[in-house]
Amino acid sequence: MSSIRRLVGLACLLVLTIVLPATILGQQIPSPESFFGFQMGADRKLARWDKMVEYYDLVGERSPRVHVVHMGPSTLGNPFLVLFISAPDNLARLEQLKQLNAILSDPRGVPEADIERAISEGKAVVVQSMGLHSSEVAASQMAVEVTYDMATRNDGEMLRILDNTIAIMIPCFNPDGEIMITDWYDQWIGTEYEGVSMPWLYHHYIGHDNNRDAFMQNTIESFYGAEIMFREWVPQAYVDHHQMGAYGARLYVPPYAEPIRPDGDPLVWREMSWYGAHIAYKEEEAGISGVVNAAIYSGWGHFGFHWITPFHNIAGMLTESASARLATPIFLHPDQLQGSRRGMPEYEPQTTFPNPWPGGWWRVRDIVEQQKVATIAVLDIAARNRETVLRNAYLKATRQVERGAAGKPAAFVIPATQHDPLTMQKMVNKLLGQGIEVHQSTNGFSHEDRIYSAGTYVVSLAQPKRGVIRWLLGRTFYPDNDYTRSRDGSPMRPYDMSTDNIAEYMGVRVDPVDTWVEADLAVVADTIDPSGQVRQGQYGYVMNGRLNDSFKAANLLWQEGVALRRIFESTEGLRPGDFIVPSTTSEALIAQVADQTGVDFNALDTDASPVSSPVTQPRLGMYQRYFGGNMDEGWTRLLLERFEFPYSSILDEELRDGNLNRNYDVIILPDDNVGAMTGESRGGDGGGGYFATGRDAYPPEYRSGFGQPGVDALEAFVANGGTLVTFARASGLPIEEFGLPIRNVVEGVPSTEFWSPGSTLRMNVDNTNAIGYGMPEEAVGLFLQGNHAYQVTPSARNEATERIATFVERDIMLSGWLIGEHHIAEKAAVVSVGYGQGKIVLIGFRAQHRVQTHGTFKFVFNALVDAAAGRQ
Repeated sequence: MSSIRRLVGLACLLVLTIVLPATILGQQIPSPESFFGFQMGADRKLARWDKMVEYYDLVGERSPRVHVVHMGPSTLGNPFLVLFISAPDNLARLEQLKQLNAILSDPRGVPEADIERAISEGKAVVVQSMGLHSSEVAASQMAVEVTYDMATRNDGEMLRILDNTIAIMIPCFNPDGEIMITDWYDQWIGTEYEGVSMPWLYHHYIGHDNNRDAFMQNTIESFYGAEIMFREWVPQAYVDHHQMGAYGARLYVPPYAEPIRPDGDPLVWREMSWYGAHIAYKEEEAGISGVVNAAIYSGWGHFGFHWITPFHNIAGMLTESASARLATPIFLHPDQLQGSRRGMPEYEPQTTFPNPWPGGWWRVRDIVEQQKVATIAVLDIAARNRETVLRNAYLKATRQVERGAAGKPAAFVIPATQHDPLTMQKMVNKLLGQGIEVHQSTNGFSHEDRIYSAGTYVVSLAQPKRGVIRWLLGRTFYPDNDYTRSRDGSPMRPYDMSTDNIAEYMGVRVDPVDTWVEADLAVVADTIDPSGQVRQGQYGYVMNGRLNDSFKAANLLWQEGVALRRIFESTEGLRPGDFIVPSTTSEALIAQVADQTGVDFNALDTDASPVSSPVTQPRLGMYQRYFGGNMDEGWTRLLLERFEFPYSSILDEELRDGNLNRNYDVIILPDDNVGAMTGESRGGDGGGGYFATGRDAYPPEYRSGFGQPGVDALEAFVANGGTLVTFARASGLPIEEFGLPIRNVVEGVPSTEFWSPGSTLRMNVDNTNAIGYGMPEEAVGLFLQGNHAYQVTPSARNEATERIATFVERDIMLSGWLIGEHHIAEKAAVVSVGYGQGKIVLIGFRAQHRVQTHGTFKFVFNALVDAAAGRQ
């Protein structure tokens, strides 16, 4: 009897040890309502990110369950936080648990006993992120409340979660946008403009597209997210909490609808269904209606975080809540509620949607409640099944390694000899950013009838991230079947691109090989940071015009007043497009630029002045509008800054005022609807919101559009010697308004006859033309539906039009989905049209798409530099 009393006493003491500190600390941690002065999700209330950071830091100081990590500054310098929430004992040995997790995510070469120990002692790791799309306001508010609950609750469910999981939360994936949206919303509360979408991008550069950056990591926020999920932890599950339009289901939860992207381990798809079913179960248990599974969002999506994670062997998931008008409630009538083209044809009960919401008022608080349930539900099922989750992490990794070892290709070889070797090295860094293992040869070798030089990279598919490798480096054929066609046979747009092949995007040669490479290979341990070599010649230096980074080097030299020339005719090892740097340039400056850019400054020992001409830094302007902003404009700004091109943003008033030649040599019109630029229709390309908002819905100062005066000013700019560069749809403006002898051959063609939703297409390039300098003779461009292909129509001045890039005759597509290739076969992709004293360069596709398509950047850079070639 005494032994039983001792056991009871010990158990009580243990409970007090676990529970009492949290209870005491819970009294010291203010509730969100008391700290912020309102309940999270309250009507017309939004907590601002700086105040949320203050709250998280306070909770981290007072709760042993919460560890707050400041990853670094965001794009605009705001704190980017990651929260680790778990039992105090777990947080105290976080590094040890990370090592156990690493064993399960990559068990190659690990003894079985260590694997069993990792399963026995490890914790299920779950990452959840909020606030990626800042106009979807609820999730970042919800995260505050979930953090408080996890820091203070002492019920059995929460203690089990804390004991068995490591909950990693990114409470706001876009801090800058959260601040922008909050300030914008607060400014107009109580006015007729309350709840209207913000008129500019809610990420400084890329707006809604920040969810398309996980595989390239062009922004610092994406880099932080990838560091946690792809390189440091590799969780077993990931959920990204979002919002969608207001007029359908109240909440989408996993799994995805058809089609799925193959080559992930089957367990990962089963896990998504498993987690999603538990979320839906808990929502119904909580009395929340309008929840749908397996609909709306297909399993083949963009390579943002929740759609690339399955190929990292992570159950990568998405929740999507119906939106309010920012923080303003919305009323919905029953007959306004609709189904979806994918998996929910009618707004009626079905097995995956058994409890439709009847309509009425919809508030941000409703979203907070349902997202809280979803957040905890994922942790709950992982905690209840910790060992199963961990063992399956091991199985997924092991089976992917086995598939890679047994299948074809066995590896991808990335030759050291490339058209643009610096871009190739950037691509290798992108692979390393995914946590992919890459080898490099120390000596030259031959394999499968090809000869490779030293420095060649080899990527084996016999590794856990086989699926990621396959989709980033292998050819892609998007499915064309009943899942991807509507009932009338028209193709359904993929959720973004139909391929994400970075080798094709970046213009890098990659060779698939069927057998493993037997060579002297070493694992690449760190990112590649090349430093250029400097060799001075009698007549100065030459920079290779094939290198994208030569343009960055040229801009850095121009900034220091260096006079450059450019080769226009091949001679003695020099190619059209090479840059000539004078011998009088400071050696220290040359060394600095070579180190900063990786560009070699090679010796020039012949007088190149007869085959070169002076070239100066262009005076560059780019049109920027409101209407939610234009993501293509934002991405182009990022590209220009990355390569050190100075530019000015031109708003409507400056454009309408005219006399543009006074300040600019070249003006860019990014891809955009012509009506959005002129003001005849709403833009809608910034991802600003989910409600139709015409021009008059915005405050007067944000009613964008330059109208006919702007059109006339652009026409005068070109006629007086300026260069107008247009991307994709924006090319319609000069074609229509200036009467150019150009026809877009795919305009008006039904999607059943021509369809290219983000496919990589082959084109021949005239690289003797200044716009094509440095390009390979055959290049690959990314072509989206709505992009252009050109035919030159007869005119009195046919010679004034130059074809720089032309789609090949047949077998045009490398990867993606292309219907009706005959429509664009041998049609122009890039043309230059002389107009008055100037020219218009029509680039029919996004040559700079999302700062991802490095292989076609030179079309843009050449057009800019050529525009200033005649100005001294």
